[in-house]
Amino acid sequence: MMATPAEERNRRLGESVAAALCARHFDAQYCETVKEAVAAAVRLIPQGASVTFGGSMTIRDTGLVAALKEGNYRVFDRDEIPPAARTAFVHEHFFSDFFLASANAVSEDGVIYNMDGAGNRVASLIYGPREVILLVGLNKIAKDEQSAVARVRGTAAPINAQRFDITTPCRKTGRCADCKSTDSICCTMTVMRLCRPAGRIHVILFGESYGY
Repeated sequence: MMATPAEERNRRLGESVAAALCARHFDAQYCETVKEAVAAAVRLIPQGASVTFGGSMTIRDTGLVAALKEGNYRVFDRDEIPPAARTAFVHEHFFSDFFLASANAVSEDGVIYNMDGAGNRVASLIYGPREVILLVGLNKIAKDEQSAVARVRGTAAPINAQRFDITTPCRKTGRCADCKSTDSICCTMTVMRLCRPAGRIHVILFGESYGY
């Protein structure tokens, strides 16, 4: 079946960004559909490996978490733990074999941008788990650094703020106010321009829109 113009554009963009990521020593690939992306992620994880993740909506909404729970993996899901015990749980499993997440933005030249509140997610991306898998829909692709930061602050953060019982201006207005609230989820931004060691972070881009 012939690809639609949108599918062809997605393929060209996805493959271009994947190549840019590989040039920065990430292990990157493009999948046309979310189903293919989830299957690619599962293939990267050996049977019996320990797997953990933060609060990513992408990895849940795509079905990746459910697929791993149905398989032969040691899945450590913080959402199954009472809130009062979650910090200790995250610390206990910080050095899992695999950490799953998405990205708030990826620039067309292959740089990955993320913003965090507590910092557990960006900490795991940088150091700790043996390997990291990022599932990234093409809705997260930004033209350049300025566009990526604007997406993180102006789109991802105000939407994610709606998920939490916090009092930040963006939760009330839907717009970033560059606040200094104690409830802020914009405490730490990471800019990952290279992957070290090479290949530790696997980026699976896919031609659908998921997450914020």
